[in-house]
Amino acid sequence: MIRIEFEEPNIEICNCCNNEIVKLTRFVYKDEDAFAIYYLKFTKGHEDKHALGIISIGDWDTDEPKNRFAFPFRIWTNEDNFQVGLMDKEDSPWKQDLLGNILDRKEALDHPWIDEVFHITDHIVEEDQVLIEYFN
Repeated sequence: MIRIEFEEPNIEICNCCNNEIVKLTRFVYKDEDAFAIYYLKFTKGHEDKHALGIISIGDWDTDEPKNRFAFPFRIWTNEDNFQVGLMDKEDSPWKQDLLGNILDRKEALDHPWIDEVFHITDHIVEEDQVLIEYFN
């Protein structure tokens, strides 16, 4: 069973359109142990309505990122359903070493933790009210 800890959003202003950029940081616990972290980023008012995200899974009991892997992704809606697609790391705005080894799409799809990634994204689109409100 996983549980998400929701932090307050960070808001910035987009240089190209002066709309709000919303940045979210979330901590994920599995059986109450630190399990993953995810970041989401989206800009209100852009015509192409989507959110970029990254999930880092692994050993969060230490500051050492060598035992963590990060999975960049994109969320959008198709009619009434959320869609999630993995991305290549060069298309991701996150580059931090702290997240661990950031995987390209093909590597991510072959990774043994991919089911955990999609389990977390299922919770994201069902529980992250800031993201849900953006798409509504």
